[in-house]
Amino acid sequence: MGTDVIEQVRAWLLARNPEVTAVGWDEDLIDSRLIDSLDFPQLLLLLEELAGHELELTAENVVGFRTLRGIRDTVLADITGAGAVSHE
Repeated sequence: MGTDVIEQVRAWLLARNPEVTAVGWDEDLIDSRLIDSLDFPQLLLLLEELAGHELELTAENVVGFRTLRGIRDTVLADITGAGAVSHE
């Protein structure tokens, strides 16, 4: 299930950035300009929809939004089963 969720996030990012052909697990979404301050609320809404509940933003977990791996491991850990070892 975790990969399906992340693939939906990846597809959302690629749809917003047609010049981009791939988004790596550890690519910084902000530094690479895949999302900006205007996109972040929309990303948060997408993640909440996928998680099925409101996500709490804290100073500690906001860094988890910077990469797909971070989103999987911290933001969506409760629905993706991120405790499993990933070989991606």
